[in-house]
Amino acid sequence: MSETTPAQPASTEPQPRVARNADKNRYDVFYDGELAGFAEYVERDNDTDFVHTEIDGAFAGKGLGSVLARHAIEDVIARGRTITAHCPFIRGWLDKHPEYDAHVVGKGIAK
Repeated sequence: MSETTPAQPASTEPQPRVARNADKNRYDVFYDGELAGFAEYVERDNDTDFVHTEIDGAFAGKGLGSVLARHAIEDVIARGRTITAHCPFIRGWLDKHPEYDAHVVGKGIAK
């Protein structure tokens, strides 16, 4: 399982942690040590297709979906893979972040 932790200023709020859970084909986001949500994916050839993202209602309003999306997308790119987003949340997040278009099928990549 690979992990990334966002660099943020020190605060009293717990910091989210994102980990790729390859055994379950998903990225998990943890908040204060608890699993708060995940983004499921399917890998085909050199493509990672995000199919479903979910944040537990108990953790709503903390921006965890965006933290999860950013770290998942950046990990996929770092591993040299292309991105497909069938998940409406990930697709919407990518629409707001055109800096990743060069790695996204249907935007910077034609297939």
